[in-house]
Parts: sequence; structure tokens; C-alpha cells
Amino acid sequence: MTTDAHRREQRAAAGLVACALVVVAVGVATARPRAGEAQLARVIPDGEVVAQVPARGRDPAAAERARLRRALDTNPRDLATASRLARMLIAAARGGGDPRFLGRAEAALRPWWDEQSPPAEALLLRATIRQSRHEFEPALADLDRLVAAAPGDAQAWLTRAVVLGVRGRYSDGLASCARLDTLASPLVVAACRAPLLGVTGHARGAAAALAAELRFARGPGEAAWAEAALADLELWSGDAAVAEARLRRLLARAPEDGAARAALADLVLDDGRATEAAALVAARDGDDGLLLRHALARVAQGADPATDPTVQAMAARFEAARLRGDSVHQREEARFALAVARDPARALRLAEQSWRIQKEPADARVLLEAAVAARAPGAAAPVLAWLAETGCEWPRLRALAASLRGPR
Repeated sequence: MTTDAHRREQRAAAGLVACALVVVAVGVATARPRAGEAQLARVIPDGEVVAQVPARGRDPAAAERARLRRALDTNPRDLATASRLARMLIAAARGGGDPRFLGRAEAALRPWWDEQSPPAEALLLRATIRQSRHEFEPALADLDRLVAAAPGDAQAWLTRAVVLGVRGRYSDGLASCARLDTLASPLVVAACRAPLLGVTGHARGAAAALAAELRFARGPGEAAWAEAALADLELWSGDAAVAEARLRRLLARAPEDGAARAALADLVLDDGRATEAAALVAARDGDDGLLLRHALARVAQGADPATDPTVQAMAARFEAARLRGDSVHQREEARFALAVARDPARALRLAEQSWRIQKEPADARVLLEAAVAARAPGAAAPVLAWLAETGCEWPRLRALAASLRGPR
């Protein structure tokens, strides 16, 4: 999830891929728990390790960030240095699921953060950080301003399409993708359109269009982006086995791709292969998303949530985020509350909050599952309406919706 220097109308596809990965949501603000809600949350004792942070001497990216930070301390208005540092920090936030890096990215852009019309690079990065925090409307306002001033900026159109899709504005998102026709490669255009078409009942057609362009990928980063999008489309159209095989090939080429690993772990968990899922994410607990899958797998294996170290580590991670005032992804916390804490009422509250902010198939799933577990079919009405309106084909969602509607 990085962005690169832009302002050229004919943007390199690799740069566009980087931008698309940046805007994958990282976190969302959550309300503080009510009394009794956080069954597994606890006070974190002094000295307890909640997350391992790589030593800078062994982490070239951390060393480079430190070097850029020192340079920026000397010259805070050096936009090139600030932009590079912000891009690296956004990438770190996505790579490790740690939203604290977003605050540091904002700090790097502090001289321009409150400006009405900052330089284009700062404006795009501000929009990206806001989107990553699920501040979607301010992000869209920044992006609208940017595309109005620079209609040839392909990254801005692509970022805007992703944000609109997360908000459920699929037609507007497709219109943004259409602006890429003369600005980017056909693969980038197809990958921009793919999730929007996939959610709205055209997953197979979108997959065919994207697969036809895959051989033209300009580098492994762009290929991985398109492959991940294809796996989503295959899952949503009911081809879970095909999606699993694709994700395994992707991980074989890029074992550090945390998003692909999380998606594969979810598929394996859904298939009842908890031991396999645990092996997929073991020893990768520095990534909050993978730690969550590890906790889910451990509970599915029969571990006691009250004593299992992995489950306790995930609970501590959520609690530490609250104590810091950091945002926590409500969808992920809803999954934890439902499957680990066995608290469907709390899971439903979190899922409802998430749905008000973003409307992706994974958000629909957790809300439907929570409504089923809480025996509250009325709470699922917004998602049922969304399914009827979009025509989303994912069989898992359709089955959950049918169980909520009951026999006809």
C-alpha cells in the first residue's frame, strides 16, 4: 500500500497498483466498550509484550524511515522527503495492521495537513490516510478537489474508485474507473472495475475480463494485485476451490503478502480446516489480521479462550488499541466477539457500526452472521436490502440471508 510520485497523465501501471493497495482500509474508529462487553479484554500489566516490533538494525525499511524522519526534522517543508516518508509509513500501517503508523504519516505531512489546497502529492496522501482511517467523506472531498484540478491524474481516479466502492457507490466508482481508459493500461482499468462489478452481480464476467489482461502485467506487484482481485471474484461467484488455488500460487511467489495469507486462512477456516489455518498464520502474530485468524483457528481447534496465549494476545491487542485511543477495525473485532468471546450481541453492535461506515461483502457477512447468532433478523435488514439491490452472488451471503428469512 504505497503511492509514488505522480503528476504525469500517462501513469505507469505499477504506480497505480501501489496506490490501489494503499487505500485498502486499515482501521475504523470504535466506540469504547460498555460495561461487561469486553469479556476477554483485560488490563495489560507493565512489561507485557503486546506486539513485537522489528529492531531497526534488522529492518531496512525502519532504518530508511528513521533517516527520512531526521531529514524532515531539519527541513519540515521538504515535500519530496515528507511524501516518501508518508508513503512508507502508510505501507507499514497496511503491512502490519498497525494504525499508529498513520498518525506518523500525518505528522510527516503536518505543514500541509490543514491547508485547503495543499500540493497535489500532499492532497493525495492526505486522502489516502483519511480513507485508511475510514474518514471516507473527507477523503472523497480531497479526491474530488484533486481530480478537478488534475483530471489526468490516474492515481487519484483509481483511489477515488476504491473509496466509492467501499462506500457502496458502485456506479460512481465505475465512472471513476472509466476515466482511466486513456490514462492507464487495460489491466489496471480491468482491476479497477473488478471489485465493483463483482459486488454487483457480475463476478464471472469481471473475472474473465481481468484474466484476459493478466498476461500484460508490468511486474510482480501489478500481477499480485490482479491475482488477488481475481481470487475475490472467484470466491464471490462460488468457486472457492479455484480462489484457494490462486491464493496458494500467489503466496508461493510472495510469502510475505499478508493480505493474501489472511484471505487464504479465511477460506481454509470456512472449510473447517482449523489446524491448517493455524499453520498458515503461525509465527506471524506481528500482523494483527493474521493474529486474529490464528486466534479464530485456535478456538476452532478447541482451545480455551480464557487461557490460550494466542487468543489472549489478540484480546490484549484490542484493549491496547482502546487505551491508546487508536482506531480498531470494527469488522475484525466483531468476528472476534462472535467466534471467540461468544458474545453475539456485542458482535452485532460492532457489525452494525461497521456497516454504517463501509459496505463490502466481508462486512455484510459478519453482520448477517451476528444477526443469526443473536437471533435478531431485523438487524440484518440493511444487508438484506443491499443484497437485493446489488445482486451480489457470494453463496455464503445468500445462504445466510435465506436462513434469516426463514422458510417460505
